Amino acid sequence: MRDTLLIALYAFAGAAATGLVGAGALRLIRRRSLTASLAVVAAVGVVAMLAGTLAVAWAMFLSPHDLSVVTTVVAMAAVVSLVTALLLGRWVVARSRELADAARSFGDGGAFAAPHQPATAELEALSRQLAATSAKLAASRERERALETSRRELVAWISHDLRTPLAGLRAMSEALEDGVAADPDRYLKQIRTEVERLNDMVGDLFELSRIHAGTLPLSPSRISLYDLIGDALAGADPLAREHGVRLVGDRVEPVPVEVDGKEMSRVLGNLLVNAIRRTPPDGTVAVAAERTDEGVVLSVSDGCGGIPEEDLARVFDTGWRGTDARTPPAGAGLGLAIVRGIVEAHRGRAEVRNIPGGCRFEVTLPAAP
Repeated sequence: MRDTLLIALYAFAGAAATGLVGAGALRLIRRRSLTASLAVVAAVGVVAMLAGTLAVAWAMFLSPHDLSVVTTVVAMAAVVSLVTALLLGRWVVARSRELADAARSFGDGGAFAAPHQPATAELEALSRQLAATSAKLAASRERERALETSRRELVAWISHDLRTPLAGLRAMSEALEDGVAADPDRYLKQIRTEVERLNDMVGDLFELSRIHAGTLPLSPSRISLYDLIGDALAGADPLAREHGVRLVGDRVEPVPVEVDGKEMSRVLGNLLVNAIRRTPPDGTVAVAAERTDEGVVLSVSDGCGGIPEEDLARVFDTGWRGTDARTPPAGAGLGLAIVRGIVEAHRGRAEVRNIPGGCRFEVTLPAAP
């Protein structure tokens, strides 16, 4: 038992010394290739065994022949271990370079294509993560392109809609200044109308900028949808009469919600104005509100004839106005974008779908406890 313990101690001492040297070597080459590190690890294992064997042989005074046999066996093992480590290191490095090249391709704007050669489990996991990141980047670039297109359209449409009233204001002011206006009072009334329209347009732009910046101030309070919709219908009634459109709100449940009354009134107002302007004379705009499993659903249905399926996904985009003429009273295409922004600020969602003869805009809000 005592001899066995001594052998173990001598072997441990020799192997420990080799391990410390190997740790130092790994620290020195920690920034080098993985192949070099694997070679050092393989060498440490073999040299540690050799050092332990030599220490035991020296203590036990083995014969030169036995020591030569042991040394030869260890040397052959060292050669095999080093060759295996070098081959493994080169294989792992090659797979890593292929993965790096694939990652560089999607970093330059392309899509990530995982290497076809088999790799280690860690490299496979890294490849999957890179593929997921590539997909997210592609979606982000697509959203960025869509936003950039939307911004360009908005600038173009706003410029068009501002140019017309400004030209009219300039012509009427010059007529009044030169004293050639046949009916000054009518001119002044028209100027007031155009100024109010420009003011509304600027207000919409300011509201939209606060929504996009995430600085829209909300003061939620408990309100009944019945009262909220009643006030909105009363406010939209003059416009409906002017267009010969009937407003119907007989399917409204008195459901409580916690919302900012002013902002939600703007949502209802924008939806009603949009519906009234798109509905032909003698048509009907219906408002409904009910509680569902998802929350409280408020809907506005019109008789616009429906929206093309390819345009449904763009209805709430900033500046979108479909294929209609870009002239008043179509507006700057900000109303529905503001609707979506305010609803999402209330942790809700805004959707649109076609129904027979028209379309239905639905706003889903969290139900008040």
